[in-house]
Amino acid sequence: MNLLIKLLLAHIIGDFILQPKKWVKDKEKHKLKSRYLYLHIAIHLILLFLITWDLTLWLLLLSIAFSHGIIDALKLSFQKKKNKRKWFFMDQLLHITVIVVGFIIVKPEILKSSLLTEVIGSSSLLILTCLIFLTQPVSIIMQVIFSKWDIPKLTKGNESLQDAGKYIGILERLLVFVFIITDHWEAVGFLITAKSVFRFGDLKESKERKLTEYILIGTLISFGIAILIGLFFKFMLPFVLS
Repeated sequence: MNLLIKLLLAHIIGDFILQPKKWVKDKEKHKLKSRYLYLHIAIHLILLFLITWDLTLWLLLLSIAFSHGIIDALKLSFQKKKNKRKWFFMDQLLHITVIVVGFIIVKPEILKSSLLTEVIGSSSLLILTCLIFLTQPVSIIMQVIFSKWDIPKLTKGNESLQDAGKYIGILERLLVFVFIITDHWEAVGFLITAKSVFRFGDLKESKERKLTEYILIGTLISFGIAILIGLFFKFMLPFVLS
């Protein structure tokens, strides 16, 4: 299963970590004429080769990178403002499907260990992939989910440190993940209680119902994703170590 983890890690880094908002906006504006579209595909291909570190997989890696370009091109061609959220999740679903199908088709019995695996080990590679996903990628996913509402208008007048909510969300997801993989479920409940005391008390006093609902939905989604990733790690670990 190490190969599958490496392919997913390359996708997460390429699609979320190494793709600035500037590139996304330029691609949406210029579509197939955007130079960042092709640079984005090139970065994916480079990441695939670097992380897997096995030239015998060249056909699989080229196929994944090529299909990534086709899927992104289709998304840019048919995506509209009204269906932007749907295309985001459809785009990610198609990328993951291609990776999983490619892995199932290849399914090599003997693979050269990648440089990354040799340095940090198989189980650590799985942890790294989960942790990276819980940072910027999940933040972007949540932004897409909440794009349905006018969040800037909703939070107007509520003074806060710049990007404080983003970093709080990342830290709480990382903590929940650690609690899950170490079987400390009670700590997750304590974290939810602590956040409720600090956040929901003030909102109750000010009777800001919409803002309360926004924070509640965001908290549940953030914690829910972290719990699912923690369970995913515990499920995958025996396969990675076997």
